[in-house]
Amino acid sequence: MDSLMLASELAKRPVVTLDGEAVAEIKDTVFDGAAGQITGFTLNGRGLLAGPLKQSLPWSSVHALGRHAVMIPGREALAEPAAVVASGEAAHGAVPGAKVLTEEGVEAGSVLDVVVAPDGRVVGFRISATEAFVHREHGRNGVFVPRGEALAVSGRALVLPSGASHFVADDLPSFTTQVEIFAARAADTGPRGADAGTAAEGKEHL
Repeated sequence: MDSLMLASELAKRPVVTLDGEAVAEIKDTVFDGAAGQITGFTLNGRGLLAGPLKQSLPWSSVHALGRHAVMIPGREALAEPAAVVASGEAAHGAVPGAKVLTEEGVEAGSVLDVVVAPDGRVVGFRISATEAFVHREHGRNGVFVPRGEALAVSGRALVLPSGASHFVADDLPSFTTQVEIFAARAADTGPRGADAGTAAEGKEHL
């Protein structure tokens, strides 16, 4: 799996055309909660005195989400703000600060950040962790937990499936491995995942 990154790290990342022109920088990342995918970005201008732009960047217009820049084909990739912010699909996403619970009703902590892959998928979350959720050898200031079909947001609470605590990691490099293991496990238990999705009907899956 390619390098994972935190959504918070995308803020202020330059938006650069394939011709090398820096045309904007990322302000906020907007997510499609149902699909677990970046929908697009709101933008700021470049420079110390630049403020919010009256343009946005739809994910469909992104050429590459890189470690140091978001690449686009050209200025024509930018769109009206409504193309990202006001779209129905972009209305919801994982909210930092949302409470995290397990399916058994145990409080696990709260959302600190969202973990995304270079293809725009939401693959997990960085959460604060209670002792009731993780073993003491894990950092309570923040652990990473993978996204799955049974991970849902109901109101302001992120609900984790049974066994999620077995796939936590303390840093992004080790979390990459956990995401791969979690995905393989989910593929092997497809019917069970479908049942979990039915049980979570009415919730926004991330």
